[in-house]
Amino acid sequence: MTGGEPDQPRRREEVEVKIPCEDLDRIRGKLRDLGATLRTPLHFESNDLYDNPEGRLAASGRVLRLRRAGDIALLTYKGPARFADGVKTREERETRVSDAEETEAILIALGWTRRFRYEKKREEWTLEGCAVALDQTPIGNYIEVEGDPPGIRRAVVGLGLDFADAVPYTYARLYTERRKEDPSLPADMVFLESPR
Repeated sequence: MTGGEPDQPRRREEVEVKIPCEDLDRIRGKLRDLGATLRTPLHFESNDLYDNPEGRLAASGRVLRLRRAGDIALLTYKGPARFADGVKTREERETRVSDAEETEAILIALGWTRRFRYEKKREEWTLEGCAVALDQTPIGNYIEVEGDPPGIRRAVVGLGLDFADAVPYTYARLYTERRKEDPSLPADMVFLESPR
């Protein structure tokens, strides 16, 4: 920033690619072989998406999410996504909150309603300056690689993954599509067995 310019608000963007992956053990082995660092061991996450009664956030491609992972809770806003060469970019603002239940009560008091819950088991690694998440979900396994585009490309290639397999959808959208194929699935994307 040059002198005399007013401070500009910091705009944080999420830049990521999501790729289905049957064999997470193979990817885990490749991560080790490539010298990746384990950031967060396997853990359970529950994610609640909130919207107004008309569903305006979802209709505009935006997300308001409350995530619970152990004793950590995060409140996240995501803007509409843009896609280029299999990579998704969107504004993301996130903050840790000290009390998930009180945060949920505030959201409800402000008129937001929990519209969808999705669960996953996740472990996170660092490779090529990127966060690499290995996700086990009720509808299959996925790899998410988040970072700058050159780092994402190096990580994806190093892991032996194919950008052609990338999916541009959120877990909520993936689950909606899966429920069209199998209407017997529950309304929320949750594990039927104990998640831990």
